[in-house]
Amino acid sequence: MNSTRNTVAGIPVPDTKLAREAEELVRDTTSELIYHHSRRVFFFGALQGRHRDLSYDPELLYVGSLFHDLGLGARFHDSGRRFEVDSADEARRFLEARQVPSDSVRRVWTAIALHTTPGVPAFMEPEIALVTAGVEYDVLGIGYDDLAPADRAEVVSLHPRPDFKRRILAAFTDGVAPKPETTFGNVKADVLAHYVPGFERGDFVRTILDSPWDQ
Repeated sequence: MNSTRNTVAGIPVPDTKLAREAEELVRDTTSELIYHHSRRVFFFGALQGRHRDLSYDPELLYVGSLFHDLGLGARFHDSGRRFEVDSADEARRFLEARQVPSDSVRRVWTAIALHTTPGVPAFMEPEIALVTAGVEYDVLGIGYDDLAPADRAEVVSLHPRPDFKRRILAAFTDGVAPKPETTFGNVKADVLAHYVPGFERGDFVRTILDSPWDQ
């Protein structure tokens, strides 16, 4: 059965050529863990959109959700950039190669690039807000009771999350440990502080005080 044609908890997955190609690419290039997580992010983001009465482009939300963790993969370990930016750039390349309008590309890029930046995406376009909402729901449980238990169960039935907390933290560690400097000022510094012996977190205050300025 083609999973792109599923309707889950009343949320239909976009049945377009673009959506099918995006799903195939992500399924073929990421782990089962990341694939299932990314699909749940779409459903939970869309359900939060319904809960918040937001109008959004389902195709853009789907692509943003699917690509948001692609940059954790081994081929990006030497990029020297935040994994969110690597993920966003991959999505941009995918969309531009298919002549998607520039404003749509911008929305997807921004949604992915900001998905670990709390407090900002919620005030931006719905597709940007809802990728983050889906991530926060699946990873952090933020807004857990916003959604009906039956809807939540239906999503998890299709995309199970066995030992998810431990496994996603391991995926984050593997994805960012090779470039620890990219965690300065963002939540992934917490991951390395827990799981990488000897990791030293960047200090924003120390960076200011030690800058080359006299005062």
